[in-house]
Amino acid sequence: YGGGVIGRYSDLPDKFPSIAHFHTMRINQPASKFYTSDYLRCICDLWEYRGSGLLNLHGSTGDIICIGTFTEQLEPIFYELGHVLQQDLGGSGSNLRTPACCIGKARCEYACIDTQDMCYELTHYYQDELHRPAFPYKFKFKFDGCPNGCVASIARSDMSFIGTWKDNIRIDQEAVQAYIGGEIAPNAGAHSGKDWGKFDIDKEVINLCPTNCMWMEDGKLMIDDKECTRCMHCINTMPRALKPGIDTGCSILFGAKAPILDGAQMSVLTIPFMECEAPYDNIKEVVEKIWDWWPEEGKNRERLGELIQRQGIAKLLEVLEIPPMPQMVKEPRSNPYIFWKEEDVPGGWDRDINQYRAKHAR
Repeated sequence: YGGGVIGRYSDLPDKFPSIAHFHTMRINQPASKFYTSDYLRCICDLWEYRGSGLLNLHGSTGDIICIGTFTEQLEPIFYELGHVLQQDLGGSGSNLRTPACCIGKARCEYACIDTQDMCYELTHYYQDELHRPAFPYKFKFKFDGCPNGCVASIARSDMSFIGTWKDNIRIDQEAVQAYIGGEIAPNAGAHSGKDWGKFDIDKEVINLCPTNCMWMEDGKLMIDDKECTRCMHCINTMPRALKPGIDTGCSILFGAKAPILDGAQMSVLTIPFMECEAPYDNIKEVVEKIWDWWPEEGKNRERLGELIQRQGIAKLLEVLEIPPMPQMVKEPRSNPYIFWKEEDVPGGWDRDINQYRAKHAR
């Protein structure tokens, strides 16, 4: 069963025979965690009959966790999950962990990509990587439909997919005036429990823009979209007046992780925009370039983010065959040394000393 079963054995089986084995099974949750009550009853009945009855739905792992069963029950459980409930085992160990996504276009007007479809497609396509641990350590996909980041992919996944747009924010100027006039409650009424006073678009929207790309002009809200960083604050505050653009895709980031070896880190923006159309072959190409590099170069229990830290973003970009961009720079370079490759230097390493001296005084 590979990553789907985590073996647990008691050190005192004679003294505690009822828990001599206490294996945990991880079950792959449906995209966005949509369930029918019938399905949940079936899972509970199955584990009551063949396991301990203890379940942990969507804790820190994301999977449905069935805690405690005997070895002889594993095969019947696996058969019933696959043939009756149409459900697969999840990921555990040094493999692709169970992909997770936000509620996406099923319920959310902000979703720029179909997170459920992407999550479903990549889960099925990479079944072998999910079931058979063969990586240096765990690897996670998470899909956020928009920059609000409801599954926090930027903080929790080795490869983060965040829905975005590359055209202009759509503005309904009449709705903007309705917000200013108090006819529509800001934040979709979320802050209506107290009297916060009259809505002030300067104080609550324009002055809170991180890049100062918004202003009022002749009674209209103006946005310099080329300066917008897609923080979503203005859209969240005035959802009936502002909407994401219509030329949508996803940003791809790499390297987030929790503090195990080198401390927690956020994923780094690497591909600002990529089209997202099924069957996502362009995205699969990126995944496989990473998986050609990381399992080969990564140390035991070294996450992708730690490998990027160790070998540098320049190496990551070389692996992905993409050019560097200013958006990837976190801070000015502190290392005074630059290590050039011969093919990047005009003329290579072989120089004519006379040509050099003609240009440079002795």
